[in-house]
Amino acid sequence: MAMKRRTGAVLALIATSALLAAGCNSGDKEEASNASELYKNPVTLTWWHNASQDGPGKTYWEKVAKDFSALHPTVKIEIEAIETNQLQRTRLPAALLTSDPPDIFQAWGGGEIREQVEADYLKDITDQVKGEVANIGSAAEIWQVDGKQYGLPFRMGIEGIWYNKDMFEKAGIAAPPTTFDELNDAVAKLKAINVIPIAVGAGDKWPAAHWWYNFALRDCSTDTLKKASKDRVFDDPCFVKAGEDLKKFIDTKPFQPNFIATPGQNDPTSANGLLANGKAAMELMGDWNKGTLETVAADKAALAKFLGWFPVPAIAGSAGDPKAALGGGDGFSCAKNAPAECVEFLKYIVSPEVQKGYAETGTGLPVAKGAEGGVSDPALKSILEATSSATYVQLWLDTAYGSTVGNAMNDGIVAIFAGTGKPDQVVSAMKSAASK
Repeated sequence: MAMKRRTGAVLALIATSALLAAGCNSGDKEEASNASELYKNPVTLTWWHNASQDGPGKTYWEKVAKDFSALHPTVKIEIEAIETNQLQRTRLPAALLTSDPPDIFQAWGGGEIREQVEADYLKDITDQVKGEVANIGSAAEIWQVDGKQYGLPFRMGIEGIWYNKDMFEKAGIAAPPTTFDELNDAVAKLKAINVIPIAVGAGDKWPAAHWWYNFALRDCSTDTLKKASKDRVFDDPCFVKAGEDLKKFIDTKPFQPNFIATPGQNDPTSANGLLANGKAAMELMGDWNKGTLETVAADKAALAKFLGWFPVPAIAGSAGDPKAALGGGDGFSCAKNAPAECVEFLKYIVSPEVQKGYAETGTGLPVAKGAEGGVSDPALKSILEATSSATYVQLWLDTAYGSTVGNAMNDGIVAIFAGTGKPDQVVSAMKSAASK
């Protein structure tokens, strides 16, 4: 890998010299000059990511930073690993308001990245990453605003239900549910053998909110969802119905006691800890969950044997596409005034070799073509197949609608979980936030 990278740098310098000798225009001269200055002077990049738990994901990012610095000794990378909720909702928004934000940081795309671009926080990397965008494909569009690239994904996949195959067998559940009626039946069977059917980390809000997102995906047509993401209009009755269906589901008591205060992915007492340690049978979560489950599992060998995954069930007779899926990814962006080395590091992260190594950690699905061979886990292979066969993938709604609407929506959804909110209040909060 080192030889390839250094050879590329030499070729870039040769190309730069040729452009200058040919008398290129001022824009080309500036770009060539910036390229020739790379790695000449010592640079420290600050990198914020959300692999905050000790485990394969966090360890791998440390390796990636170390390997990049070994290839480019003038670049030092300082990492800060921050829990997702804290990073996305508190630390990053505050840091972007300052004159010294992190150079490279987690970015989720969609409406959220549009807000950051409109606030002039991000570096336009369009011209530097054309090759990477071509190799990633359509997933890269989520990190675009008005046709310009402001970040790149490193992980992409759909959400589904992770489950304990042993508990399903003991409860007499012959196959994973394909409809919500079947899911309700599975919940009843699991209760009958004194097993918590589903773990949810409502204490962190977003894990609970994702249940509403999936009801909206099933209750709303694809056209309605696309229009809402574009226009921020939520007049269709299907959004209220999503809340009504969620309330009916909560009323069946499928979740663990005190779910409203349970964190999502922190330790063995979190929602994912309940599944990982055989104390709950299911958890709704994205493709990254395998890595977090391994982090909190007391017996990783047992987890590997019982862990399975299936797509979110359909709702019979609903307006939504039964083969549509909720999904999204994780990516990184560079701050507007970050040095050019930041973009080079971002390109390195999404290179096929690094992406294959990421896939081998089992913490998520890669986006770069050529990295698929790193996916070996059966559950992750199932998600990869389901992602490719989904008729439509809706980006996480709080990301698609932007942080202003997203935060209001999540608060309203959690109020339903707490028994203090109503389905129509979620939609009212979304409309109010969209008008600001």
